[in-house]
Amino acid sequence: MPMSNPADIHRRRLLFAGIGLIGALVAGCASPPRIDEAAAGPSFDRTGRFALLVERRNSEQEAVQGGFAWRDTSSVQRLDLANPLGNTLARIDLQPGRAVLTRSNGAVEQASSPDALVEQVLGSPIPVAGLRYWLQGRLAPGPSEHVEKDADGRLYRFAQQDWRVELTRYDNLGPRLLRLRRTEAARDISLRLVVDGQ
Repeated sequence: MPMSNPADIHRRRLLFAGIGLIGALVAGCASPPRIDEAAAGPSFDRTGRFALLVERRNSEQEAVQGGFAWRDTSSVQRLDLANPLGNTLARIDLQPGRAVLTRSNGAVEQASSPDALVEQVLGSPIPVAGLRYWLQGRLAPGPSEHVEKDADGRLYRFAQQDWRVELTRYDNLGPRLLRLRRTEAARDISLRLVVDGQ
């Protein structure tokens, strides 16, 4: 089988990114349905859309868009990731020290890090561990830097877990717009989360 040259690989990546963008525009990046399941006690729920952009040092770019649904109880967190048409790609269940990813085809993977599991699905990291707190407008446990608050005293901008985070458009549950950036040796990663509902 002949090897693909770098130019062909680059063209394929641009084609897939373009198809993803067209699908997002046509479908309006549908959010997956809210995760409605019986749970002991109250839960924190958010649904919305995400856009992930990876810019490599060699000028290559990769873009992924889709929807998400988040459910957080006192003991378990669940994250559904969907494609731009709203079809679920993967579900990630988090418990202390354990993360389980279930793909749409039923395949199951486990790891101690939820961020590593998301990277297997999307090809780039998303700070799932931090999102539990950031979606509620709070800092995650651990060190943080450059913390700023808005005129109403709400968390606005900070750096944590190797991400630079900006939270805006608050409602009564937390921010409705989250912008995250991360710089690595070979790439820059930008993630935008827009919350549509509870």
